[in-house]
Amino acid sequence: MKVLVVGSGGREHALLWKLLGSPDVEAVLCAPGNAGTRALAQSVDASPSDPSELLACAREQRVDLTIVGPEQPLANGIVDLFTA
Repeated sequence: MKVLVVGSGGREHALLWKLLGSPDVEAVLCAPGNAGTRALAQSVDASPSDPSELLACAREQRVDLTIVGPEQPLANGIVDLFTA
């Protein structure tokens, strides 16, 4: 499974670290990520505040699961867009 984690904080770093321990996860990506997350996952140049950009990225990278850390993308409608 390929997983995209949205965000750039400590919460997202912990999620990435835990996901990498799963035998079901073949790749993890982080949008936008930070210096710490780059050591764990491929950083994706997509803004967490732009759900359309994140959706395009997820489609391009053939992501199976997206995990959203910060509240702002949720408030901006990322769940509605990704489930449509």
